[in-house]
Amino acid sequence: MNTADVVTRYYELANAGDWDTWCDLFAEDQTMDEQLAGHVEGRETLRDMMKGFPDMYAEFANVPVHVVVDGGHAAVVSHITARTPAGRTVEADVCNYFQVEDGLITYMTNVHDTVPFAALSEK
Repeated sequence: MNTADVVTRYYELANAGDWDTWCDLFAEDQTMDEQLAGHVEGRETLRDMMKGFPDMYAEFANVPVHVVVDGGHAAVVSHITARTPAGRTVEADVCNYFQVEDGLITYMTNVHDTVPFAALSEK
């Protein structure tokens, strides 16, 4: 897969909630800087982390709004709409940056407003 294909598949799998296959898009030694989860190294660490994701969100959608691909690099502005099992909602704009080598994501970072997510932990 080329970079555009990998990025398209990233959002397709995330929106389908297929987190195990989503993790397969990442290189074994991937590095991720996730604004809420922090620094994540290794595909299997990411896979373990994502096992709890379905318990956090009853519904989750991350819809690309603008995608820029340049060789092995991509930047995506997207919008997240999510709902927890308790009915709390999240609406947040996000920017993801990807580095892709040999059809796998080797590095990814995201930047977004943390306030909508912080509200999920309030009682």
